[in-house]
Amino acid sequence: MSTPDLFRRLLHGLETAQWDHLADLYTDDARVTMPFALPTPVVLNGREAVAEHFARSTSMPIRFRADNVRIYPTPDPDVVLAEFDYVVRVTTTGQEFRVANIQYLRARDGRIAETHDYHDHTRLAAALRPTPST
Repeated sequence: MSTPDLFRRLLHGLETAQWDHLADLYTDDARVTMPFALPTPVVLNGREAVAEHFARSTSMPIRFRADNVRIYPTPDPDVVLAEFDYVVRVTTTGQEFRVANIQYLRARDGRIAETHDYHDHTRLAAALRPTPST
């Protein structure tokens, strides 16, 4: 599978909330870095850590749809850069908004070996914050 196809599979799994299967796309020694995560940057080391991260997502009241996806090949066929928006829907309120994303993805032997995920975590956190009742 090509690296762009691997990225598309990852996006599809996120859009369809296949949380139990997404970690299968990663190598045993994968490394995921999320520098913009709140309250501190997140680094996941290994497929098990990635699986635990996705398992926590099952309880989040949000659904993602990727839009404006642009995948940029690099001279290294194992590396792609992707720029895209998530259209995010909060299932408990129906609120919908966009989140900009840039992702660096490096593959090895048809699996994700490394990603650097630049997502707008501030926007996501604000949408999930409880609002005071009036």
